[in-house]
Amino acid sequence: MKTEGGGETGAGKRVRFFTASRISQLFFLALFLYLFIITDYRGRDEISIGANSFFRMNPLVLASYILAAKSMTWLLFPALLMVALTALLGRFFCGWICPLGTLIDLVTRRVPKSGPIRFLRGRFKYFLLYALLVSALFSVNVSGVFDPIAILIRALTFFFYPLLGLAARSGWSGLYTLAGDGRDSAFFLYDFLRAHVLPFRETLYPLAFVSFILIVLIFAIERFERRNWCRNICPLGTLLGLLGRFSLFRRIPGRLCKDCGDCRKHCPTAFDEEVLQSGDCIRCMDCRAACNFGRVNFRPGMPSFSKDGTVKQPVLSRRLFVGSVVSGIVMAKGLSFRKPQTQDRLLRPPGVTDENIFFQKCVRCGECMKVCLRSALYPDLSFGGITGIFMPVIIPRLGYCEYNCTLCGQVCPTGAIPRLSPEEKKKSIIGAAVFDRNLCLPYAKKLNCLVCEEHCPVPEKAIRFERIGDIDYQGKKITLKRPYVVEELCTGCGICENKCPLEGRSAIEVFSRKLKRTV
Repeated sequence: MKTEGGGETGAGKRVRFFTASRISQLFFLALFLYLFIITDYRGRDEISIGANSFFRMNPLVLASYILAAKSMTWLLFPALLMVALTALLGRFFCGWICPLGTLIDLVTRRVPKSGPIRFLRGRFKYFLLYALLVSALFSVNVSGVFDPIAILIRALTFFFYPLLGLAARSGWSGLYTLAGDGRDSAFFLYDFLRAHVLPFRETLYPLAFVSFILIVLIFAIERFERRNWCRNICPLGTLLGLLGRFSLFRRIPGRLCKDCGDCRKHCPTAFDEEVLQSGDCIRCMDCRAACNFGRVNFRPGMPSFSKDGTVKQPVLSRRLFVGSVVSGIVMAKGLSFRKPQTQDRLLRPPGVTDENIFFQKCVRCGECMKVCLRSALYPDLSFGGITGIFMPVIIPRLGYCEYNCTLCGQVCPTGAIPRLSPEEKKKSIIGAAVFDRNLCLPYAKKLNCLVCEEHCPVPEKAIRFERIGDIDYQGKKITLKRPYVVEELCTGCGICENKCPLEGRSAIEVFSRKLKRTV
């Protein structure tokens, strides 16, 4: 039976799974995962395109960068286009593109709901967004800690992707045994996965469990309401909602129909009340697909704030503004304290010469760590203070900076790590190597050791030896080769510290050269 508008009656229409927005979501999720996988070392020295594309179209990254660096970069030009499209079409990124939002949509329908968390309702998301932007204004860009794209990439990079590689390689021996006569096919399958899908290496990252817990919490709060993260916390979604509040592409009608009200059941974000909250509408069009009467449409038109149209929520009270400013200043200043001994070992990626500028630009995405050939880069927990969490640091005892590698600068979405040519990279100063004569074998035990000099990649050798005559502990005359560092040639790549044969602490360590720091 048909009713007004030619729609169906009875139980009503169920929302089709493959709507236009859902097809778009699945496409961009597949694209995101593809770009994530190819953002790895695959035997090539160039990475022409990668997952950094999603950051370069991210308005939150753009806003934080401009406020912190007080400048603009052409790398973030796609984000300007996204700002313009959002102002025109509304908050469509969350309903059509965002890979984390897509994963939440795939999960949330299978999770029973118990009711909203009151603390998160209302203005919390605005408080978080404004605090992050104020912190950026004071030159400490911490928005990447809460950015949804960064959260997803960190969880994949630090936890799930290494786990996939470890499981694949560990299970290979069992698969090889079971394959029998089909071993050639098994070899082909494994070689294909290793060349095109599996990570170049399985690195166990610090903060991997923290990244895992954070992504799990985002899915766990779906127990309370649909798209809980997107609706009540996500700073990117909140910013897009503010940009799209006055969109010329609006939903008609702007409130629930008095004889139906089913839109509240189908809408994931925008119908907490009878009136549509325009800044929360993600333009998924599920309400249109499910409308029994065919009344719902999305059309160009001037935004309406009448009783029959959409309403503008109060988003900035005096208390909210003051609280946001204070919190932003605390994050920027109060949490930036460091221990002097850790700052001496604070080693940043090649090309980073100013710690303050690095704080302004780094989005904490983890892509530089993922592509690091020799596992030199790790997410920071303590070297850069609390506000430096998830930023990349070099830990030479665990890995070293490959002399000819420029991958980290290629994948950095904001240019926080400059893109250097191979010639520039070889001259880039990371730190300076220093010998501990209480540990170094030629000094401490009068035993010759050539490891650090042999591995030094600088053609002129930044580590050299001086030959001296001495008497060993048995009273025999010996010729010792005692190493020393030529500071003018040392780049601080860390290979000497990494390859030092001593167990535990290395006899040669790389210390940061004094970087300018004003924060």
